[in-house]
Amino acid sequence: MSETVATARPTGAGPFSPFERMVAWRYLRSKRKETVISVIASISFVGIMLGVATLIIVMAVMNGFRAELLTRILGINGHLIVQPVDMPLEDYAEVAGRINGVPGVKYAIPLIDGQVLSSGDAGPGTGALVRGIRGEDLGKVTLVANNIRQGSIVGFDTSEGVAIGQRMADNLGLALGDSITLVSPDGDVTPFGTTPRVKAYPVTAIFEVGMSEYDASIIFMPLAEAQLYFNMEGRAQSIEIFVDNPDDVDALKEPVEAAAQRQIFLSDWRQRNQTFFSALQVERNVMFMILTLIVLVAALNIISGLIMLVKDKSHDIAILRTMGASRGAVMRIFLMTGAAIGVTGTIAGVILGIVICLNVESIRQLFSWMSGTVLFNPELYFLSKLPAKMDPGETLSVILMALVLSFLATLFPAWRAAKLDPVEALRYE
Repeated sequence: MSETVATARPTGAGPFSPFERMVAWRYLRSKRKETVISVIASISFVGIMLGVATLIIVMAVMNGFRAELLTRILGINGHLIVQPVDMPLEDYAEVAGRINGVPGVKYAIPLIDGQVLSSGDAGPGTGALVRGIRGEDLGKVTLVANNIRQGSIVGFDTSEGVAIGQRMADNLGLALGDSITLVSPDGDVTPFGTTPRVKAYPVTAIFEVGMSEYDASIIFMPLAEAQLYFNMEGRAQSIEIFVDNPDDVDALKEPVEAAAQRQIFLSDWRQRNQTFFSALQVERNVMFMILTLIVLVAALNIISGLIMLVKDKSHDIAILRTMGASRGAVMRIFLMTGAAIGVTGTIAGVILGIVICLNVESIRQLFSWMSGTVLFNPELYFLSKLPAKMDPGETLSVILMALVLSFLATLFPAWRAAKLDPVEALRYE
């Protein structure tokens, strides 16, 4: 007779009593004749653990990727962009001063933007974006001002030089004090047509913001020099506004328009980057749905393992029933057996996911070293390192989803065990 006979449930024991927990635990333990069941339970545990960990890691990396991109994009570009409509922006200093007084605005910066071809002492020429900016305003752009690797932006207005990114300096073979040659198609008008404008500027500062696209393509030039270089004497092309809360730019549009006191066209950072961030959001949602299937497959393994366990333990179930165990007690025993796999797998997956998220950049560097290739190439993914940012609400939703799937997977095998006829089970044992 089975060992479970000696541990039949005492009369009056309530649901989830020590007796039920003990039987559920014994069914989880591996025995030589139950090797297949044990293997299936182990596979289910590993599947749920890896599914939960993968979900947490992927969502954290995608959150970190979005947050880092958002920080860098909004750290170097304005949240609101003011452009003139009816006449050139010659009163840019006065307009910027009035906008600076609007509550919620951190600062307003007059700018001139222009595309050029840049070249140095080594390497082929490359396209670049020249941003004409006043020295005092460049100091306000903390993402650049706080990441100057060589040189200084002190006295930027009078230096007659430019600040370039570290990646551009490496690509063009430039160092501090070297000259960078800029070629603009919009040059002087002559009787023979417009000739390109070519001028060399000394490199007075080298910055590194950590976003490869900016470090390789942006050149900061004193506003007065940019006005001369792009034939815009006494004018600015636009005014970029940095606000306290980028998500509340809609509320600031009317006050900014009123403060400008002229016809302007306003656009915000969401409009300029809508396609990019929408694509990131869609990819994030699709990845969550796809990776959820890993947890679902592991939950299905729980079903198959429990069904085999019910069939193997039919004789024990029949003896428990004849000794007074109710259908509910049998159902709870198998519910706890399956749920234990799901709960322990989820806990292990959360721990594994958190550990990897906290060390994801070190792991990336390790695999890059082992494979001899550059994983997460900055040239392709914009950022110089792999970010990971765990969201507590998102992590909780992953945990709840895994637990719910695990509990649902135990219902049918537990119900089947509870419905087992003890007389039939004993007759054919």
